[in-house]
Amino acid sequence: MNIGITCYPSLGGSGVVATELGKLLAERGHNVHFITSSMPFRLGKFHPNIFYHEVEVNHYDVFKYPPYDLTLANRMAQVARNENLDLLHVHYAVPHALCAYLAKQMVGDRLKIVTTLHGTDITVLGYDSSLSDMIRFGIEQSDLVTAVSNDLIRQTKDLLHVNKEIIPVYNFVDKRRYFRKDVQELKKVFAPNGEKILMHISNFRPVKRVPDVVEVFRLVRRQIPAKLMLIGEGPDLCEIRKMILAYGLDQEVYFLGKQEDVAEVISMADVMLLPSEKESFGLVALEAMACGVPVVTTVAGGLPEVVLDGVCGYLCQIGDVETMAKRTLSLLQDKALYDQFSKNSIERSSNTFCHDKIASQYENLYKKLLGREAERTSQPV
Repeated sequence: MNIGITCYPSLGGSGVVATELGKLLAERGHNVHFITSSMPFRLGKFHPNIFYHEVEVNHYDVFKYPPYDLTLANRMAQVARNENLDLLHVHYAVPHALCAYLAKQMVGDRLKIVTTLHGTDITVLGYDSSLSDMIRFGIEQSDLVTAVSNDLIRQTKDLLHVNKEIIPVYNFVDKRRYFRKDVQELKKVFAPNGEKILMHISNFRPVKRVPDVVEVFRLVRRQIPAKLMLIGEGPDLCEIRKMILAYGLDQEVYFLGKQEDVAEVISMADVMLLPSEKESFGLVALEAMACGVPVVTTVAGGLPEVVLDGVCGYLCQIGDVETMAKRTLSLLQDKALYDQFSKNSIERSSNTFCHDKIASQYENLYKKLLGREAERTSQPV
């Protein structure tokens, strides 16, 4: 198959999943064409059947803002014609599904549109009355729609009242890359006296509730020696720094910014803290589980579909930092319990969220859409 993929190419779960999916499809012999504003950051080394088509936005005085959406649609149509694309797989309804629909009108009905909903396009933009009708239209006009969790499907139907079938296909991790790395020497640099390491990875937006991470860490440190690693950047970072200084914890917290080799970084952690208010799936939780790191998180969105409470982590109520701290301490103070949770996490990530399994689900959906023979594959559980 000749497959076009459009996503946000910067840091973020949707861009990661889209890029990794493209690489897996290329391994299976398909030609994959990324149509994005810049090179997807996870694309990495050269692949003989992966191609990148940049969307260049021209600046004209007549436009107050550069017309990115129109330029993207036109570029999609160009690539579809030139490369004889079978389908466009777009990640996010706005603007990508709408641009794909316009490209399809230019190219013809032979070009199929697959739209994957990742969360923010529904859980944030869907509440904007000036956008909700367009989001609904983009979903309804797609030939096939998937979502990364059953909870996101529920929210989409409740909020937008769409009639389109939405198929759950979970996010995944490539277990060839995500596994517990031997980082004992590196860990000693950050925890020289054997302190436990708590970790948080996000884009530091209010919805991630990073102040709760600091509160949990403060409570844990009252009981055991610990360090905190904060990975990522975002608008709340300055306030978090001020909060840490006010608590006198600046010597106990490491700000590592954006990191490329996430598996190596996560392997230094003892517990991953994700106190999110909204999370349609929780890719960071899955990446931590794949590296054998238990997750203490919330009942928000799709997280209960990823982290099994009392099995490979703990689910707490949003904002309940005291319970999160207690659950974290229970793991850090009971080696047998910790080892069991770590083992369970690896098994769940390797089975339910295996890269081969999810890639096959997408591949078979493509084949069914295009009227080709599809292999049997199990659905998410």
